[in-house]
Amino acid sequence: MALSVPCYSPSFRKPPEVVRLRRKRARSRGAAASPPRELPEPAARRAALAAGLHLRPFPAAGGRGGGGGPAAARRNPFARLDNRPRVAAEPPDGLAREQLEAPGPFLDSNQENDLLWEEKFPEGTTVTELPQTSHVSFSESDIPSSENTELPVDWSIKTRLLFTSSQPFTWADHLKAQEEAQGLVQHCRATEVTLPKSIQDPKLSTELRCTFQQSLIYWLHPALSWLPLFPRIGADRKMAGKTSPWSNDATLQHVLMSDWSVSFTSLYNLLKTKLCPYFYVCTYQFTVLFRAAGLAGSDLITALISPTTRGLREAMRNEGIEFSLPLIKESGHKKETASGTSLGYGEEQAISDEDEEESFSWLEEMGVQDKIKKPDILSIKLRKEKHEVQMDHRPESVVLVKGINTFTLLNFLINCKSLVATSGPQAGLPPTLLSPVAFRGATMQILKARSVNVKTQALSGYRDQFSLEITGPIMPHSLHSLTMLLRSSQSGSFSAVLYPHEPTAVFNICLPVDKVLDREVVHKELTNCGLHPNTLEQLSQIPLLGKSSLRNVVLRDYIYNWRS
Repeated sequence: MALSVPCYSPSFRKPPEVVRLRRKRARSRGAAASPPRELPEPAARRAALAAGLHLRPFPAAGGRGGGGGPAAARRNPFARLDNRPRVAAEPPDGLAREQLEAPGPFLDSNQENDLLWEEKFPEGTTVTELPQTSHVSFSESDIPSSENTELPVDWSIKTRLLFTSSQPFTWADHLKAQEEAQGLVQHCRATEVTLPKSIQDPKLSTELRCTFQQSLIYWLHPALSWLPLFPRIGADRKMAGKTSPWSNDATLQHVLMSDWSVSFTSLYNLLKTKLCPYFYVCTYQFTVLFRAAGLAGSDLITALISPTTRGLREAMRNEGIEFSLPLIKESGHKKETASGTSLGYGEEQAISDEDEEESFSWLEEMGVQDKIKKPDILSIKLRKEKHEVQMDHRPESVVLVKGINTFTLLNFLINCKSLVATSGPQAGLPPTLLSPVAFRGATMQILKARSVNVKTQALSGYRDQFSLEITGPIMPHSLHSLTMLLRSSQSGSFSAVLYPHEPTAVFNICLPVDKVLDREVVHKELTNCGLHPNTLEQLSQIPLLGKSSLRNVVLRDYIYNWRS
């Protein structure tokens, strides 16, 4: 009877025995240099394969020893739960490895976009994408070919801005009553303020703090303090449970829509006379951007609608509104410019019907027209319009209206029954009007700003990282004014993360330009629109961002780099 020896392991090998085993393996490798003989599969395995079960490949002879054959050594199946080979995680494009390891004190809670909207980039981005230094590194495809002292024009509405810098933003907190009042007066009187290139002590600069207050002001209609009126697309969850006395009161709904129509008409008249540069109409289904003549390189008033549906486009055709789909190329003989009253559209429909009848004439020639069921008119129409339905609610469905047709669009939107939701938390609530200047029935609003000081990890320990957060409907003029102001206050060095409202990112597409406008003439005509000359200069440029918008901005030594 064998005695059990304490601390004894049967698998233990003495050093001389280990050497003998290694020599034996070396001899076996030499013997295995010849092609391995394929072993027969067991009967149980053949039966499992015949039953349709998916099994691993049967190991070849000599594969376990790894002696010179192409077969790799078998991996431990219990190494990971998902039973897949371990792959080294690569950092995303445009972000350095140290950026991913940097701790981020902020998290984005913006989830207002519609679930139907397909986003190329997620809006919920954390500050961990910002480096520990005051700049963001970009991939080669994101960096512009030349460094610029100005940012490209961005017509999307931002919901949040997060600026970071190595210098504090404490000057933006707790404005004095006199500074706040002076900022409001400067905005109402469209006072032009030019700050120096660099401000030595921003906290003591009254001019800087007043200009900061001036940059945060915008105008809104309707104004209901207990309801978030922007964004409207996908806002049902935020509005759920809020008091809405007009939802079941037809009289109150009529009063709200009457006041809204007066405000909408007032804004359009200001735009037409070039006293308002642009404004937005935000509904629960789509957003409209109206721009004055001279902006975005166009010599006419333009209106962009996104996203749209086939039903909305068909209703616009029926009202005689001529529009185009800038992102859809011409296919066949059908033109993109559609008109509900033009003869071209009717002729195309007639030609299409004749082609459809000719396509079934061969059945009559064979005498089998009664035996084969032909598709009905409805299915033929749905098949033709399949591509139109597929682009609904997508950036490609953006619609462009120009010139006098924008006035027809104004009347269409005022009388459109589907402009206001009939059920849900937004039922009976008119669309939101956003403008950089005052208009009839508008309410002055101020963007929310707060500064935070956090500790970030550095090579030598921890150091201070300062940030400034701006939330609210941030329109293009506010973004440009804030970047000009921070360029002076932060000595030409800061970085920013921008969170756009995704359905408005497509407003940055480049529109077809008939002629090149004289910028001096444009600036002279838009002098009284209420914008700073530098901001007006930027908004008059032709958009270059396409269907995307600015996501990250870096200013270093007064030179901008950005990523969209």
